[in-house]
Parts: sequence; structure tokens; C-alpha cells
Amino acid sequence: MIDLDNEVNDIVNRILSGEVLAAARLMRDLDDGVPRAREILKRLYPHSGRAHIIGITGSPGVGKSTLTDRLIQHLRSRGFTVGVVAVDPTSPFSGGAILGDRIRMQRHALDEGVFIRSLATRGHFGGLTASARAVITVLDAMGKDYILVETVGVGQDEVEIAATAYTTMVVTVPGMGDDIQAIKAGILEVADLLVINKADRDGASRTYQDLLMMLDLQARRHTHAWKPKIYLTQALENQGIEELMAGVGEHQEFLAQEDGKALLAAWSSRIRQEFLELLKEGMHRHLVGQLSRSGRLDRILQDILAKRTDPYSASEALVMETLGPF
Repeated sequence: MIDLDNEVNDIVNRILSGEVLAAARLMRDLDDGVPRAREILKRLYPHSGRAHIIGITGSPGVGKSTLTDRLIQHLRSRGFTVGVVAVDPTSPFSGGAILGDRIRMQRHALDEGVFIRSLATRGHFGGLTASARAVITVLDAMGKDYILVETVGVGQDEVEIAATAYTTMVVTVPGMGDDIQAIKAGILEVADLLVINKADRDGASRTYQDLLMMLDLQARRHTHAWKPKIYLTQALENQGIEELMAGVGEHQEFLAQEDGKALLAAWSSRIRQEFLELLKEGMHRHLVGQLSRSGRLDRILQDILAKRTDPYSASEALVMETLGPF
């Protein structure tokens, strides 16, 4: 009989040594909710916290995948190892991730210094699922120098990427009106670097000036040590990437100032977000499981359907019964 504890330790050691196959299997099990995978993740967690996490977000069609591909190329040319978490919309047929133009990233697939994992949102519209955060931890424990997290781009909820990444890039293109949408969505509040991709298009200068004005207005309302910067890129032509990555380096230096005070704040934000998401997920799974097994869930739903109660009163009563008064 295989000693489960020894087996878990063996997998942990293989992942810590950078073994791709062991990491890939663990990521698959984490995405599928295999219980043993959580035990492995617990033991990997103390070895995380070394990678610099870059969030790449923005509306669909702005060229995030092409930009990510160029960032991988730039980092690898300088000898850094890279992990990529690409969060895709869920396929309505298979429940898996729709790769789309992520296929172009696969030219790095044979590079041992690059690990790319595509994940489905599975109906989660905040940009990052619990399994995505778990994959980030695995890549970090593997020893990756940089982890690029490219999110699906679904609007205002996308700002949660800033609670996970240490450097957040918000990508836009000329002519999409994203500069105005950025203010509505509050994206300027979370952007460390603003990227105008496809900068060869008409209107790039106007978009740049608009964003510059918005940043100036933001600076007057808020006093932040870090002032977001704007970069013009043409990812398809590999233009502006070096300047953009220099900006990432400047932000890393800023985070390291004062004995890493800002980096510690970013790390604390990431821990808080991850803990609350896990708490919410665990309580939901446990409570719904109990209600389903007892048949009470069906009875509550029938009462709501028959208008004997309403979903607001029923859910409030259940929360009060389970956790006590606020």
C-alpha cells in the first residue's frame, strides 16, 4: 500500500525542483477539485512569494495575448523564467477554456523556461478563479522569476486582478473608447502601467493625451507615491516592448523601496483576497452540500416558487441560523 504522505511529499519535491509534468498534473487536479491536490498546495505555499506577478487586463480585442507573447520573449531573452496563467471564457459545450488567439503563445511551449497554463472562468466574472490563484502559487513554488496573468477582460469586475498582481498593466487601443470606459470602471485606480497597443492606428495620440489628462485629474484627487505611466506599443511588430518592460522594472524598484514596504502591502492584499475567496467558496460548498443532502434546499426553493417566502428572506434566515446575527 502506498504511503499517501510520502506520495504527497514526493510530488511536492518534484514540483519544487521544477518538474513540469508533476506541476501540470497538480494544476489539472486543482482545477478539477481533487482533494489530494489541496494537501499538496498547502505544502507548496511556504515556498511561494518569490516571483514577480504581472497582471495584464483590458477589453477583448486590444491584443493582450500578443502583448503577453512579446513579454515572454523579452523576459526569456534576458534569462528569466516565466509562468503564464491565461484565463479564458468558458466553452458553453465542454466547460473548458476557449484558447482563441492564445495559440500563438504556444511557440514557447518547447522552452523549458516557460510554463503556460490556460484556465476557464467557469462562470466566474471577476477575472480570477480560485484555481487560477492556486496555479499562480504552484508556478511561484516552481521557482519562476515572473508570472504573467492575462485575464479575460469582462469589465469592471476585472479590477480584482490588482489584488493579486504586484504590477498591473491595463491595455487599451485607439478608437475603442476605452479611455472613457476606464474612468467609468475605475480601472485607473488599479493600473500601474497603461498600455496603448496597436499604436500605429489613427487616434493613438488623442488616446494618449486623454489618458494623460485623466491621470492628472486622478493625481489631484489622490496622493499616491507611484504615478502610473503610459506606454505606446505595437505588439505584432514587437515595438515598444523594451520600454514597457523598463517601466515594469521601475515599478519593481518602487515596490522594493523602504525595505519593501509597498511590496509587503501588495502581498498582504493578495493574501486577503485569496483567503476571502477560499472562505466564501468553502462555506458555500459546505452549506449547499448540507442543504442538498437533507432535502431542505428543495423545500426552500418550493416555498419561494409558491410565494410563501422570497429569496431574500429565505437566504437571510439561513445565514442567521448558520452563523448567528451580524
